[in-house]
Amino acid sequence: MYRTHTCGQITKKDVGSEIMLAGWVHARRDHGGLIFIDLRDRYGITQITFNPEKNPEAWKLAEELRAEFVIQVTGTVVARPEDMVNKHMTTGEVELMTTDLEILSRAQTPPFEIGNTSVNEELRLTYRYLDLRDARLQKIMADRDRLITHVREYFHKNDFIEVQTPILANSSPEGARDFLVPSRAHPGKFYALPQAPQQFKQLLMVAGLDRYFQIAPCFRDEDARADRHPGDFYQIDLEMSFVTQEDVWNMVEPLMIDLTKTFSDKEIVEAPFPRISYWDAMKKYGSDKPDLRFEFEIVDISEIVAQSEFKVFKDALALKNGIVNALKIDDGAKFSRSEIDSLTEVAREKGAKGLAYIIYEDKPRSPILKFMTPAEIEAVTKTVNAQKGDIVFFGADTLLTASKSLGAVRGECGERLGLKDPKKASWLWVTDFPMYEITDEGKVDFSHNPFSMPDGGMEALETRDPLEITANQYDLVCNGYEISSGAIRNHKPEIMYKAFELVGYSKEDVDKKFGHMIKAFEYGAPPHGGIAPGLDRILMVLFDLPNIRDIYAFPKNGNAQDLMLGSPSTVDEKQLKELGINIVKKV
Repeated sequence: MYRTHTCGQITKKDVGSEIMLAGWVHARRDHGGLIFIDLRDRYGITQITFNPEKNPEAWKLAEELRAEFVIQVTGTVVARPEDMVNKHMTTGEVELMTTDLEILSRAQTPPFEIGNTSVNEELRLTYRYLDLRDARLQKIMADRDRLITHVREYFHKNDFIEVQTPILANSSPEGARDFLVPSRAHPGKFYALPQAPQQFKQLLMVAGLDRYFQIAPCFRDEDARADRHPGDFYQIDLEMSFVTQEDVWNMVEPLMIDLTKTFSDKEIVEAPFPRISYWDAMKKYGSDKPDLRFEFEIVDISEIVAQSEFKVFKDALALKNGIVNALKIDDGAKFSRSEIDSLTEVAREKGAKGLAYIIYEDKPRSPILKFMTPAEIEAVTKTVNAQKGDIVFFGADTLLTASKSLGAVRGECGERLGLKDPKKASWLWVTDFPMYEITDEGKVDFSHNPFSMPDGGMEALETRDPLEITANQYDLVCNGYEISSGAIRNHKPEIMYKAFELVGYSKEDVDKKFGHMIKAFEYGAPPHGGIAPGLDRILMVLFDLPNIRDIYAFPKNGNAQDLMLGSPSTVDEKQLKELGINIVKKV
């Protein structure tokens, strides 16, 4: 036995008890002959005292101790003097007077101080096993475990069955690049790591397992972002048979409310969660994942400026789907010229050519006022209800470009004005997503999950413009982050063939890629649907973490590299030969 207690559980009730502790040396202090050691494990810290008069051998050995040595100590719990009580520690009223010390493992000087988050992240990730000794990260790991347990209990209570689906699967069009795994037994063929268990969970519905869930690992070859871990992530995957959208929402919404209340101190802005269609979200907020902790709605002023001689407005309205939008930012008149310039760059990143504005002080001022009539200025002011101290930004382009650019400006202004209250959780459902979109190459493609049921079914696919068809697809959003996507699925072979035909797939193409799905549906498939909230993103939002990497025990950096293990790495020629692979260097 190395310990009878942990370093975080000793209190005044243990005074007089002989106990044994083991852990890491967190800090060492020498005071007038006495040596004090803060001993740390994942449960907390206990002060250990070495007195040369009471045990000279242990005291002598304690002189060798340095940060991160692993030791075992035996001693008697004593109460600290009143003036030496540490109220910031759960064990701050006691200390351990040592009678025996054993050094279990010596440590080199760590490359950084444990818990110092200002240290270069690349260094911390290289020595992640040291970084994980930080109490903050250990708490995140423990809370992640508690949340997963909570989720499992919720679904088991609601008659769901947890099923583990395959990791080695087939490639499918989920919207991102696959990670491919070459097959040694079948040269020239590849498995794909699943971007999601989408096809498997639908097949489980065909199998009659009408309520499935899984804490599912997913793999996508995507670039990193603050809210997206490159390579792999986890989602709370679920699927239900004989359900409508409302049934799925009614299952998921109480869970999200429960998780918010249990694992954060955030106030839920509105419950039941509000619902907004995709196009309304784009028109009002310029985003399909709007942050509703603050208002700032985009307003269409196209009619007001329809006869404007201002070239920017005139050119925009001449475009197909051209529009002129206005966004009033309360208290935005205080933005400096350099801040407005930086907001202009934010708009340009979303495709805008620039960012016109009017500042409202004692009277409106702007470089564009000379191009607008007094009636237009007055009408715009009245429509957006601009007051002294406000600024109004304009987006003039196609509907999507104008909306997205002002949406990005809206989000940035909310950040700069301190309106993204960390004590609030603004959940909402975004519904009625377009089934199809136009790619950069001008081709029709699926905008979301290709297995979703189109609103209107076969009739919509046969009679309507694909770009006007909406789908039974929905997103769950919180504080400007997409937490989850879901849908009611297409369970009818004839509708699936037609849906894929509109993006250029022949019947033979569909059979080749998804023949197993088609065949399964021909044997009686129930109507079904589901959703897959991102576990890591939920944790990031609820814990107010600036970067999703903190959620993972062993994360990759922004370049999708594991600096600790050195992956991705080269492999030897023998392995490549077994797989029939030649490496072709990029020119």
